[in-house]
Amino acid sequence: MLDLAQIKDTISKHQHHSLAQTFERRAAVAMLLRSHGNNTEVLLIRRAEHKDDPWSGDLGFPGGRIEQSDVTSRAAAERETCEEIGFCLKDENYLGQSDDLTGAYLSVHISCFVYHVSDNAQFTLNHEVVDFFWVPIQTLLDPQRNQLLNFFYRGQDRKHPGVQLKEWSDRPLWGITYRLLDDFFHLFDLSFSHPEHL
Repeated sequence: MLDLAQIKDTISKHQHHSLAQTFERRAAVAMLLRSHGNNTEVLLIRRAEHKDDPWSGDLGFPGGRIEQSDVTSRAAAERETCEEIGFCLKDENYLGQSDDLTGAYLSVHISCFVYHVSDNAQFTLNHEVVDFFWVPIQTLLDPQRNQLLNFFYRGQDRKHPGVQLKEWSDRPLWGITYRLLDDFFHLFDLSFSHPEHL
């Protein structure tokens, strides 16, 4: 399974794919990784419930809207991480950038930056985040957890691939964070099992 040395080597050489088109909004997120025992783990947060937030209650990465005051997209990801989970990322935490994505239903351009943190990193959540947990990468890739999920979203019944993480959350991992992780895994010739193709 992936270790941080392999991840650092690969993503530092990766020329990330950006998006040429213009979007109503831009956002940036931080994918935080750590080594824990024999596992490489990724940090997931659960967002607070808010009627005006299209990702209300979802699992995701720390991050949010890029503001005019943000010098770069990466600066926005780091600012949002510091605000949401109380951890201020530094240059020595930075590994690289994965490919940009657009929202499946919303006009949003999302950039994802990858970091490593120590096993004992401490977090303090603000009002936008209700929980966080570390999940081993091998758990995310477990085919038995990869399912085709039924959702009622934006006024319609929908089916989307997702990952059940019942030990940590009653909400599955799906949507943009699922897609960001899948793109990241592809850099290492790994992938979710894509239950819609089973």
